[in-house]
Amino acid sequence: MTVHFIGAGPGAADLVTVRAARLIAASPVCLYAGALVPRELLATAPPGARLVDTADLDLDQITAELVAAHEAGQDVARLHSGDPSVYSAMAEQMRRLDAAGVPYDVVPGVPAFAAAAASLKRELTVPGVAQTVVLTRTSARSTPMPPGEELAAYAATGATLVLHLAVQRMDALAPELAAHYGEDCPVAVVAWASRDDELVLRGTLADIADQVTAAGVRRTAVVVVGRVLAAEQFLDSHLYSTTRQR
Repeated sequence: MTVHFIGAGPGAADLVTVRAARLIAASPVCLYAGALVPRELLATAPPGARLVDTADLDLDQITAELVAAHEAGQDVARLHSGDPSVYSAMAEQMRRLDAAGVPYDVVPGVPAFAAAAASLKRELTVPGVAQTVVLTRTSARSTPMPPGEELAAYAATGATLVLHLAVQRMDALAPELAAHYGEDCPVAVVAWASRDDELVLRGTLADIADQVTAAGVRRTAVVVVGRVLAAEQFLDSHLYSTTRQR
């Protein structure tokens, strides 16, 4: 049988792919990432399905659940919030499944940064303003960043920057980013993107830390930094230009 690593989207239960919905509805075992996966999505699992919250499980315990389901001839829907290609801890699970001889596949999902951009009603790549999006995080209590992946190096490019796992450090990060983007650079913080309790904060690198503190945002948020957030006067895309050679 197969373990299906499934992107469960940013929070709204209907922001999953048709394939994801079909697999969840057909899998008698479902492992999910605690409060990050909506209950409405779990309710689409088959009647009597084994639902396992992985929030308090370590990697060995999670692997044991996956292997046990495989040995029992049961498919598993292994749900990860957002898209499993980014910050999902999927790679180490795959490594263990390879060692155990358990087959698996991957179903992509809507990533948190895409849901945040949708809530902001903004394109993150605007002609003449920014054509690169950097997805990264900061290191506090999490795994250290690899050498060469310092935040300042990315900020120096002026690209649109999307920070995960960083909102609790805005007091320290805002001045560091302002050294490259300027204090007047637009910033948005989107917490619980796409959910009913979504919270959107808009400001600049000069004031966003105070807004985050006042709102009490500590987790499950993405931070978007860049001039694209306020871009109004920019060139039309060459894609639809009448002067483009066909």
